[in-house]
This record gives sequence, structure tokens and C-alpha cells, in this order.
Amino acid sequence: MPTLTSLVADHLDGTSTIPQTIAAAYARHRAHGDAAIFIALRPEAQVLAEAEALQQEGPQGRPLWGIPVAVKDNIDVAGLPTTAACPAFAYEPAQDASVVARLRAAGAIIIGKTNLDQFATGLNGTRSPYGVPRNALRADLVPGGSSSGSASAVAAGIVPVALGTDTAGSGRVPAGLQNLVGLKPSLGLVPTAGVVPACRTLDCVSVFALTVADASTVLDVIAGPDATDPFSRPVVLGRPGAVPPKLRVAVPRPEDLDVDGDAGAAASFALAVDRARALGAEIVPLDMAPFYETARLLYDGPWVAERFLAISDLLATDPDAILPVIRQVIAGKPLPDAAETFAARYRVAELALAARAALKGIDALMVPTAPRPVTLAEMAADPIGANSLLGRYTNFVNLLDLCALAIPVSLAADGTAAGVTLIAPSGHDAVLAGLGSALHAAAGLPLGATGLPYPAPPATPVRAAPDTVEIAVVGAHLSGMPLNRELTDRGGSFLRATTTTADYRLFALPGGPPARPGLIRVGDGGAAIALEVWSLPPDGFGRFISGIPSPLGIGTLSLADGTKTKGFLCETIATQGARDVTEFGGWRAFVAAQAKA
Repeated sequence: MPTLTSLVADHLDGTSTIPQTIAAAYARHRAHGDAAIFIALRPEAQVLAEAEALQQEGPQGRPLWGIPVAVKDNIDVAGLPTTAACPAFAYEPAQDASVVARLRAAGAIIIGKTNLDQFATGLNGTRSPYGVPRNALRADLVPGGSSSGSASAVAAGIVPVALGTDTAGSGRVPAGLQNLVGLKPSLGLVPTAGVVPACRTLDCVSVFALTVADASTVLDVIAGPDATDPFSRPVVLGRPGAVPPKLRVAVPRPEDLDVDGDAGAAASFALAVDRARALGAEIVPLDMAPFYETARLLYDGPWVAERFLAISDLLATDPDAILPVIRQVIAGKPLPDAAETFAARYRVAELALAARAALKGIDALMVPTAPRPVTLAEMAADPIGANSLLGRYTNFVNLLDLCALAIPVSLAADGTAAGVTLIAPSGHDAVLAGLGSALHAAAGLPLGATGLPYPAPPATPVRAAPDTVEIAVVGAHLSGMPLNRELTDRGGSFLRATTTTADYRLFALPGGPPARPGLIRVGDGGAAIALEVWSLPPDGFGRFISGIPSPLGIGTLSLADGTKTKGFLCETIATQGARDVTEFGGWRAFVAAQAKA
């Protein structure tokens, strides 16, 4: 399966159709021959009919137009049962989870529900009555969990992206073990309404993808507050950019780095450090003590009581319906009392303070995603110990309110994958995406287990034909926005999407409808702003700019792809008192955030 980015481009330019993409996904699933990936797979004929309808509707500005997506089976999808990998728990949801509804609105097609460690309790992927999804790289290794099926579906090239969840590392460990990108957003950035809780105060919906760009595209769609979810919260989602100058990357001190004696894993992490240094990063050794102590509290402290709450009714009425290892983890010892719970919360607050101090002035903490791969035989022999090993570098992240991004680093000839996870404070998701994209590109690895090469950097920007004029639009004239017809009615053609250089600011101007942005260039404190470049015939260009109202005008914009073109600029005086929306990275993201608020 090609990347999400390339599939959308192919759908838009007619290289392929949405029904062809869906048929290819089902064909790859049959060829892969792993019945344990999906707990529920929608009938192909039904999905093809949906694809035909979507093809006829057209893109309508939908960023996931025609993209097949797999969804972990603890996330509600209307029309399919939610099992959380426990048949006795299964129910038929009345509506989509918030994230699924947002995917559909963006043009995605849900093809099925994927396998997981029962009740999302595990990091290995073997704790399911529906079988063990195959590690797409090496069948004798665990696939990683709990989002095992979602990771295996992407690694095998069945779908380009899939949703998982992440409480203790379930959206990162499978990515590290299967040569994928695993994006764990800031806590509360993505709503969990319609998700079966594991630890409700810590749960995140995560994204598996072949590239950071694809994962970021999905995050743009599913992020934002949800009035039905008391645990969602407004977190500004910026736009990934270039690696910042004076980059500082923290890594565990030599005495804190533990890869369980695996020489290959140690070499892979050293390689990642060298690549970060080659990008200009200063490498800062970090005392990991507060992070490791926090990690231990996730299962040794009171948060296991949240897992108990999620299954307490079933545990009381039909305990044998729950796998023995899950019962052991969740109900194998007395639950903490209220005093112990508050004591643990106080301790985590102290550890979070220490962690913030340790990360002050640091752009990202980089750790191995997992210490080393684990075989199925090892997991069978020691299901608790081997699982705990996999969470060494993941369990502390949500307790400390951090965001994280797992990326591939190396892929050995024997199919053993190794990766690193970049970690930063809440709200720094875009910073991690920029750095992660650069590190993943430097690795030059094939994508997942597909054998497809890492995408080449964009070719020379598509330019307007000699007898036409380029115009950059940043607001209501963007594709799918209210005034886009003013371009298309004048013979306009879409050329490319890019951003400005990082010296512009964007404002929401008073008045409307429609709401209008004002773009200005600044000497410092600017950012890259998303835009589209269109071409117009000369007479269409003249008619178009003649209708532009004050305080907007046409000037020359400098773009991140190295070109300059005519585009909308605003009189600086008109931005006084206007809302500065630069932090959203573009008008479309700002409008989407307003709609979700």
C-alpha cells in the first residue's frame, strides 16, 4: 500500500480511483494471509459501494479522500461490534467514536476493526482470544501491543494508516517492532469519547503510519476538543516545520540506557544519536531516575484501579471470560485504598516537577522505543516479565503529560526492527513531527514490511504554465473553502500545497461572513503558514484581484519550496486588535479548531 499522501494525490489527479484503492487493500489482506489482524472486517462489496459513492461526490476539500483506515477494536465504529478482544464484553455501538466520525468527515473509509491485547492491557500483542497478529517483519517475534492488529495492518501494507490507543506505550511499541511511525499525541488533544477505557485519565488515541507526514495528516483531522468528552482539552496543534537551529536532544546517560544486553539494539540507538548530531543537535545526557520511577507507578500504583473499573462488571459476573493473564494484571492483588492513591498522585506531581526541570531547554528526549525485540517463545515463557521489558521507555509518558513520536531507525537483514521515540512536553507535537520526519528520512529505510522505498523529497515545485499567472491563497479561497469558486469560476487550476517561509504571521480579521485571514510578513517571531498555489489565465487573474477588498492586497510571498509568487497580504495596521492565529499554522486548521470548540 502506498503512503496516504501519495494515494490522495493519485485520487485527486485521476491516476487511480477510490474503488481501485479499496480493492487493492482487500487483495493485499488476502495475499498476506493473516486472519488474526482483524476481529471484524467489513464485506468488500459493501466497502466498494461506499468507495463508488465517495468517488462520485468528489474531494470537497477532504484531506483523507478515499483513504482506507483500520481501527483498533476498542474504538467504536457504528455498524461493527466493539469487543476489546473479549467476546463476552462485545456490544453494538449506536454511533461512531468521535475520532471515527472525524475520519469519515475527512473522506476516510473504515474497512474493519483490528485485534488487540484484551482490554488494551499489554504491550506484546499475544493476549487475545482472536489469535496473535503476525509481526509483518518476522513471524517469530511478538508484533507489539496492545494495538497489535493496527500496527500489523499498516506494516503489511493493507492500509496506509490505522488508529490505535496508547496508555502505557500501546501506540509506540508495535511501531518500534514493525518499522513504523507511531504517534502518541498530547493527553487530551484527541478525544476518547467512544473508546473503551483502559486508564481513562491517561488514554490516548494513537496513529500508526508509514511516514511522519501521514501520521500528522491524520492527527490534523482527529485533534481538537470534544464537548462530549470530559477528558479532552484545548491543546494548540502547530504545523510541523524544519528542524530548529540550536537543537538540543536529551538521551539517557550511559548508566541509564538499558537494552537488556542486546548489542544490535545498542548499536541502533547509537546510530540514532549520530543522526541527530548530524542534523545539528547538541546531545545532552539526562538522568532518567524521575522518569523510571514514574514508569513503575503505572502498574505498581493506583492507576491499575482504572483498569479494574473498566471491567469490574464483567469480572463480577463472568470472570472466566477474561484471559487469566489480564485478570492477574488487573485483579491479581488488592486495589490501593484512598490514602495510597493520593500519596501516589502527590509523588507523580513531584516527579513531574523534576521531569520538567530536567527537560528545560531541551527540544526532545530521545529513547529506544523498546529495549529489544522479544520472541513469541520468550513471551510464552514469561508473559509478565517479557511484557514489562517492552514498556521500559514508554510507561512514564502519559503520567507525566508528555507527547511522543516513535520512528524507525534500523532494519536488520533478519527482519529485526529497532526504533527510537521522541518525547516532549504537552503541546509540542509539531516540534516532534519536524524532528522525527528528518530523522526518519535520514534512515532511508523501506516502509514497514512493504519493501516500498522511503518517499523521495518533493520534486521541483509544480509551476504555472507560461500563459497563466500564479496566485497563493491562504484563507477562504483554499480548496473546499467558501470562496474557492472565485478561483475555479475564473479558470483557476490547483498547482501545489506548501507554506510560506517562517517569517509570516496570520490574523483572523473582524467582519464577515466569510471570516477572512490577514497575512503579514515580520522581521522576527514569524512562522510558516500553510497555503495553496493556483494558476489563473491573465484575464481571470485581473478579474480576481479587482474584487479584493481593503485591507487585503496582492504582494509577493516567499514560499518554503524556494519559490516566490503573488499572493494575499494584509495592511499591518488592520491587524491591530485582530486575533493572532499564527499558532494554528494555517487558516484551515484555525477554522477546523473553531468548529470543534
